Amino acid sequence: MDYLSVKDIVLTTINAKWIHPSLALRLLKANLGSLEDRCEILEFNLRQMLAEKTQPLLDAKPRILGISVSIWNHLATIELLKELEKSWLLKPFVVLGGPEVSHLPQDAEIFKYADYVIRGEGETAFRQLCEEILSSGNYINRADTQRPGKHITGSQIKLNEIKSAYHLYTDEDLQKKLIYVESCRGCPFDCEFCLSSVKEESGAVRDFDIDQFLAQMELLIRRGAKTFKFLDRSFNINIPRSLQIIEFFLEKINNYSRFPVPFVVHFEMIPSNFPPELIEALARFPPGTLRLEIGIQTLNAETASLINLCGGKERRDDPQKLLETLSALRKKTNAIIHADLIAGLPGESLESFGEGFDRLWLALCDTNTTKAVCKDEAAVTVKVTGAEIQLGILKLLPGAPVTRHIEKYKMHFDETPPYEIKETSSVCADDLSRIKNFARFWELIVNRGLLPDWKVKEMFGKESVFRKFMTLSDKLLAYFGKNWGIDKNELNVKLKNDFLF
Repeated sequence: MDYLSVKDIVLTTINAKWIHPSLALRLLKANLGSLEDRCEILEFNLRQMLAEKTQPLLDAKPRILGISVSIWNHLATIELLKELEKSWLLKPFVVLGGPEVSHLPQDAEIFKYADYVIRGEGETAFRQLCEEILSSGNYINRADTQRPGKHITGSQIKLNEIKSAYHLYTDEDLQKKLIYVESCRGCPFDCEFCLSSVKEESGAVRDFDIDQFLAQMELLIRRGAKTFKFLDRSFNINIPRSLQIIEFFLEKINNYSRFPVPFVVHFEMIPSNFPPELIEALARFPPGTLRLEIGIQTLNAETASLINLCGGKERRDDPQKLLETLSALRKKTNAIIHADLIAGLPGESLESFGEGFDRLWLALCDTNTTKAVCKDEAAVTVKVTGAEIQLGILKLLPGAPVTRHIEKYKMHFDETPPYEIKETSSVCADDLSRIKNFARFWELIVNRGLLPDWKVKEMFGKESVFRKFMTLSDKLLAYFGKNWGIDKNELNVKLKNDFLF
């Protein structure tokens, strides 16, 4: 590395995948004020070798190293920091931030390697800390390895006072990666498994100025962005605002007649707020340009009420309405619909979870709605179907209110990230392990289009898809001895020759 290129501040994180650039790091850099030019971003991913992560950071010789931590990279970040501790000649100030470290106990292992920990929103707090450190002109002695992290609580940001960071996406980012954007922050709901329910952190929904936001999206489109993934937790909570954003993207898509699929837009929506005008607008997206992520989580009304799941009254009174909404979206729009279910919620048994899966499957699976979609890898997934079901395992995040149910429902969970539930009074450990295996093979076989959903429906008919696919996934695990790193062609051959019934 050229010495002249060394920066005082380095921002880094370990992304889940190469295609997931961090908007958080770009926001921190964009809001450093006069220090922005003294900062660079170095991003890594979980699959990289440790040396591929440590060496660029050592070469950079920063005075301040800011690291974004999540449940997915927590352990990898500890591994990175331990290795860096062995090699620093001049140790930088290490500053941690992100949703994971904001609620950890003071004695968490990761804090051993940090000088400062910023809790909550960091745009202002990180800039102020960097100004203070760089004005002092001091390094930390290399021998000073045991130091507790000093916690700083970042104040809630006034969104009209921070600088946009979209200009920091590179041309490679725009062409080959997901481009994360946010038109608002916060969440109005109190789902107990989510940290958004901790209101002192998230608070009410706050909107970015709509005209400025759309102007920034215009610039990204002109630069060639391929996939817009909204970070808004409940994009359709404000229907007039949602429609304004949707109409903007529809206009841009219609104006890009040179390309059959100019770009893809991905919204996360709640299932209980789809008035006709919203469905009508979504129906105007051409095939391959729209993805909808819809958090169902559970169709057990008692469990939904117990954990204050968003749209709680409707879920209590008539969860079937949610399924009718999904079915309408499936039939009336060209969207790829990604619906989430969570296993291991308090009070929900394996039988109840399986029944919910089957009901969700029937609402989404329609043999007459297979659609052509974008083949560009930047569009997230190459698919030939229009629906995905993702099965997740409950994660008992530190600070999340769902932990109040631990004693009553005998909830045992892994105390290391990502804090997955191991068993409850309603679902034993073996069954949760089987669901995890089911989820992996469902992703490989159905969500990724190895067997399109119409084929699965044809195979299983009116029988319980959950029960039949559980048996299939058990057999596949017994044969391969794993559910990761399986050759797609080998899996396809085994399915066709031995396991399909």
